[in-house]
Amino acid sequence: MRVLVIYCHPRPDSFGAALRDAAVRGLTSAGHSVEVRDLYAEGFDPVLSEHQRGVYFDESENARGLEDHVAALRRAEGLVLVYPTWWFGMPAMLKGWFDRVWVPGVAFQLGGAKVLQPLLTNIRRIGVVTTYGSPWWLLWWVCWPDRLAMRGGLRPLCAPKCRVQWLGLPGMDVDRPEHRRRFLTKVTRRLSEWR
Repeated sequence: MRVLVIYCHPRPDSFGAALRDAAVRGLTSAGHSVEVRDLYAEGFDPVLSEHQRGVYFDESENARGLEDHVAALRRAEGLVLVYPTWWFGMPAMLKGWFDRVWVPGVAFQLGGAKVLQPLLTNIRRIGVVTTYGSPWWLLWWVCWPDRLAMRGGLRPLCAPKCRVQWLGLPGMDVDRPEHRRRFLTKVTRRLSEWR
């Protein structure tokens, strides 16, 4: 399987970087072809400008300058997102990647029998590897907003039976090193099981 890994963290020495490496290790050990895009390292511009918003529905213009990201998305059969959850959601950089790359003509078309016609039907697996500062009970209390966005927003734009695998480490702000080590092992093991 061709897997696109989107990594989003501003610090190269973060636990997030260790999670990215664990994810790549698991995927490659299973024989998958892995492409990693590090949004901060490549200086991705997450800002949807006035012009870009103006041409958002113009499929001949809306992805101009992002052709490499669009091509990576279109050749992927699996998508793994590695990021920290901040304020109950993804970092602004990652949200901007969705705003700018998952546009009409790339991720979906409008109209027809359904409001959104999915165009990323090549993607049949989505993995999310994330950390939370909050404890699990608080995430439950606020209804896991990031999970809702991924399952309700992303998955419907992919293959009809696209599976989503969620690997999250809550309580990161007070977590102990042995928990982090176990979570790294879990990420590698669970992604090595992708078929």
